[in-house]
Amino acid sequence: MLLSMASEDDDPVVQEIDVYLAKSLAEKLYLFQYPVRPSMMTYDDVTHLSAKVKPKQQKVEIEMAMDTMNPNYCRSKGEQIALNVDGTGMEEGNTFSTKLMDKQVFSSIQATTSTSRYAAAIFKKGELHVTPLHGILQLRPSFSYLDKADSKHREREAANEGGDSSQDEAEDDVKQITVRFSRPETEQARQRRIQSYEFLQKKQAEEPWVHLHYYGLKDSRSEHERQYLLCQSTEMVENTELVKSPSEYLAMLMPSAVEEEVEKPVVPSNVLSMAQLRTLPLGDQVRTVMKNVKILPFANLMGLLSSGTDSTSVLRCIQQVAMLVQGNWVVKSDVLYPKDTCSPHSGVPSEVLCRGRDYVMWRFTQDRWVVRKDVSTVTKLPPEDVKDFLEQISIPRVNRGWEFLLPADTEFVRKHPDVAQRQHMLWLGIQAKLEKVFHLSKDDMMPKKMQDPPAGMAVVSGQQRVNAARAKMQENYNAMEKELLSRRSGVLEGNVKIKEEPLSDGEEAMDVSGMNGSLNGMHADDSMRDSLNGYFPPGTPRGNAPPMQELRDFVSSIFRKHFVLTLSELKRLFNLHLASLPPGHSLFSSISDRLLQEVVLDSNCKQILVPFPPQSPAAADEQKVFAIWETGDPLDQHRQLLLEVFMKNYRVRRNVIQNKLTQEFGDSVTKSDIDRLLKECCMCYGAMWYLKGTVPS
Repeated sequence: MLLSMASEDDDPVVQEIDVYLAKSLAEKLYLFQYPVRPSMMTYDDVTHLSAKVKPKQQKVEIEMAMDTMNPNYCRSKGEQIALNVDGTGMEEGNTFSTKLMDKQVFSSIQATTSTSRYAAAIFKKGELHVTPLHGILQLRPSFSYLDKADSKHREREAANEGGDSSQDEAEDDVKQITVRFSRPETEQARQRRIQSYEFLQKKQAEEPWVHLHYYGLKDSRSEHERQYLLCQSTEMVENTELVKSPSEYLAMLMPSAVEEEVEKPVVPSNVLSMAQLRTLPLGDQVRTVMKNVKILPFANLMGLLSSGTDSTSVLRCIQQVAMLVQGNWVVKSDVLYPKDTCSPHSGVPSEVLCRGRDYVMWRFTQDRWVVRKDVSTVTKLPPEDVKDFLEQISIPRVNRGWEFLLPADTEFVRKHPDVAQRQHMLWLGIQAKLEKVFHLSKDDMMPKKMQDPPAGMAVVSGQQRVNAARAKMQENYNAMEKELLSRRSGVLEGNVKIKEEPLSDGEEAMDVSGMNGSLNGMHADDSMRDSLNGYFPPGTPRGNAPPMQELRDFVSSIFRKHFVLTLSELKRLFNLHLASLPPGHSLFSSISDRLLQEVVLDSNCKQILVPFPPQSPAAADEQKVFAIWETGDPLDQHRQLLLEVFMKNYRVRRNVIQNKLTQEFGDSVTKSDIDRLLKECCMCYGAMWYLKGTVPS
């Protein structure tokens, strides 16, 4: 066949090339697409240590050596990675045998589902030889060695914890256990299990690897195989596939939709690409989207569909698969739980699940908040199913219940009153059905007025709330510090007139007798600061002076013991200390909260501006957190870094703290050091760490 350029009058043909179709490697030829080549790794002369393949999945893993002598190679990083993965021991199964990251593994994924339009070509002696590709694989760096490092770290932690608790295991009492027998698996349950993502992953993992031998570019075997890319016979009889009529050739270039249907890669049933989604009819697109996301505003749904889609048609389709709740669309229960199916958690039939989920949806049409216990009481469903219903369309709030996931979309209701009215009538019918099924009274079914947000309140993101809390805490801290400095800098002589300030609830006035030359216990200038340590100005009776030194000693000792305290907890400990003193002791003179805070800040302590969430139930005294800043301990800098982390985060995971300390101080930070710091300053709640006294109640 002759391939010529376009034959227009002003564009003459300059050359004609013979094209031949080579079939020798048609079922074996793969194209490997490597990532951008790093300077320390060249693919033409690099050493391939090993290669293996899973033929059924068309998955390849190639292990390639790295040039560790390259100036762009960071040796310290390579040694650190090898240490994290293999540890310090020399074992046969180590990933990096040279104690250096000297190799990289590349794992493949399929670049396209159809390769019928792709081929490899060789131009030789004025002839173009074309071989169809059987597959195109993209090779990407594999970081499975990091998983190995994590598993080793968990094994070491488990070994440490196991060693500590081994003595207690023998003393454990015998506990009663409940034995349950699984019911026989039905055919429908078996089909669902076979189509599940976990089952498919397990089947893929079970396929054995086939190890391959790599031949270099200039190897004789490679030269021999490359000859098969040339057509073995140049006779026209062998290339009849290329002799086509114009209509047949056009059909080959633009195949019909039926011909493009090829076997799709095995993916979970709930995974669908946007390209595949937009090939479906509009009704199926809407149904698929709503079934996956569960809840969605109408504007977001329009954004997921193809541009130019008619909104009226979308409204017609979405009313068949979803219900309107607070202006947002929530997928119908019978779409999620079709007929003749059952709960994956408890085996409850779909009809019962639909009634329970409809009740949850109806409750959210009445109020933004739903209590899980109330739902369980009415529906009598297992807790796992009730939690599944709520997690689909709401989010839990501490001490409040479950809040509807999205803000009310009043804009949609305003633009489409006819749709809102139709949905309202449907909900009235569902309400009557629920009232009959669950035997609810009229009072229980009375619609409640939706709690609108207070006037002027805007919906903000979580990050905006955190930033607002940080700004507020910083402003309060600056105001307190400025006031303290102004009090210290003012030089007062003779009789001092104390400005009367409003006192907080439960705070008594401070006794200022015998405090000439000082204000609220803080001296007017630095030259008079020694009076806090036992020296008083001439003419000041010792018996009438406030017991500042004893108060400072108490604060220092209590912070060296507890390290982190809220103002509320500090006051409680101070009152306990007072209760242990004999009657008439000097510390019984009135000590205000402000004086107590000033003494704390003057005792090597610092206020930690923890960004409490705006909805935190903590009182004002509980949100004032103080910590000792310097103790003379070798871990002072580590403790200060830990406290700085909590100035930016209300709660933190342990691995974040560990990574921060390791990044700042290197490998000198041991597990025992981290455990000690967390024990001194923090408390664990769930999987998160909080500063002492800030754990949510």
